[in-house]
Amino acid sequence: MINGDSFIVNGGRKLKGTLTPQGAKNEALQILCAVLLTKEEVTITNVPDILDIIHLIDLIKGLGVNVERIDSHKYKFKAEEIDLNFFGSNEFHSNARKIRGSVMLLAPILARYKRAMLPKPGGDKIGRRRLDTHFLGLQKLGAQFNFNENESVYNITADKLQGTYILMDEISVTGTANVIMASVLASGTTTIYNAACEPYLQQLCKMLNRMGAKIQGIGSNLLTIEGVDSLHGTSHELLPDMIEIGSFMSLAAMTQSEIRIKDVRYDQLGIIPFVFERMGLKFEVQNDDIFIPEQSEYEIQSFMDGSIMTIYDAPWPGFTPDLMSALLVMAIQAKGNVLIHQKMFESRLFFVDKLIDMGAQIILCDPHRAAVNGLNRKYTLRGIEMTSPDIRAGVALLIAALSANGKSTIHSIHQIDRGYERIDERLRSIGADITRT
Repeated sequence: MINGDSFIVNGGRKLKGTLTPQGAKNEALQILCAVLLTKEEVTITNVPDILDIIHLIDLIKGLGVNVERIDSHKYKFKAEEIDLNFFGSNEFHSNARKIRGSVMLLAPILARYKRAMLPKPGGDKIGRRRLDTHFLGLQKLGAQFNFNENESVYNITADKLQGTYILMDEISVTGTANVIMASVLASGTTTIYNAACEPYLQQLCKMLNRMGAKIQGIGSNLLTIEGVDSLHGTSHELLPDMIEIGSFMSLAAMTQSEIRIKDVRYDQLGIIPFVFERMGLKFEVQNDDIFIPEQSEYEIQSFMDGSIMTIYDAPWPGFTPDLMSALLVMAIQAKGNVLIHQKMFESRLFFVDKLIDMGAQIILCDPHRAAVNGLNRKYTLRGIEMTSPDIRAGVALLIAALSANGKSTIHSIHQIDRGYERIDERLRSIGADITRT
C-alpha cells in the first residue's frame, strides 16, 4: 500500500486513455471470509490491493490461516486450524473495528467451531447500519448471542446449527452472506426468503457450490440450502468492481474525456448502464469494454410525462447506493435537473456542502434528498480544500476536483484508499494532474 493522506489535484484537464477496474471490494470481503469454511486450500484471484482487504487478510492470518501471497492480486488460503484465542487479542479487536466486512467472519467460524467473538465493526460513517439482520438469521439457525457493553464485543455460541425457514427482516447483502455461510454447514434444509441477490452474493453461492455446498435459487431472493458435513477447496476469480466502473463513467462525463474501461463484465452491471444513459452519458459497449467518447454536453432525460428525473437507490437489481455520490457529482455539469434520492443511508449526502463551495448548484432538501441544477458548463467548478468523509464521497470529491479550475486539496484520502487501488497512479496514466502528499 501507498502512504500519504492528502491529494493535490490540478483540475480542468481532459483525460484520455484506458482504465482497468480492480477486483470487486464488496465481493472480496465475502469471499475471503468464506475461505474459513474449509480446511482445504482456496485460491482467490483479482483481489484488490486496498486497505479494507489488507485489514481483513491480516485478521485471517491472525486466526491461524496459512496465507500465501502469489502476487498483488492472487492469494492462496488454507484454514486447516483456527486459533480461537486470537479473538480476544488487542490486534484482532483493533483490526476488526476498522472494517464493516469483519462481521462476516462470524458465520464461518461459528459453523466450524460452535463459537465466535466479534468487536462492534467499523467502516464508513454513512448512517445507521444495523447488525440485527445478521444476528436474527443466525439465531434462527440455533445461535445464542451476548453483547458485552463494557467492551463492545459480541459473543456467539451454537452447539448445533439447524436448518430452518428464515424471512430476512431487511435485504442486507452482508447479512444474507453471513446466513448463507452458516447454513451450508447446518443440519437439514434452510430456506432464506427476502435474501439479497447482488452479483457478489451470486458469486459467493457459486463458489460455495463448487466447494460442495448445495444452494438453489441463486440470483433470486429465495434461496434453498441443503446443509452438508464439510466443504472442500476451490479457486475463484472476483468480478470487476461495478462501483469503480460507474465512478470512471462519471469521471469521463465531468472532465469531457475519452475513456475506455476494460473488461467490465457488462452482463453483471445490471441497471447501472441504463441509469448513466438517463443522465445523458453516451457510450458504446465494444466486446466487454465500455468506450466513452469525449462529449462537451450531456442532457438529463425527463420522465415520459415531462417531470424532473428522480434517481434513487434500492437493493439489487435496483441502482446501488454506492454509486449515488458519483452520480450526484456527474449531475453538476449536466444539462437539466435531477433529484438524487439516497434512500438507504441517511448521512451519505452530507458531502454536498463541499460541492456547493466549489460552485455547484445543489439544494440539500434533507439527509436523503438533493436537488441538482445542472450547470451545463456555463460555469466551471473552482478548486478548494476539503476532506473525504467516506470511501464513495471521497471519490466523488476527487472527480469534482479533476473537473474544476485550479488546485484542490483533498485530505483523509485513506478513506479513498480503503476502496480504490492506487487511484492516483491509475488516473495519472490517462493524464490527470494528481499528487499524493
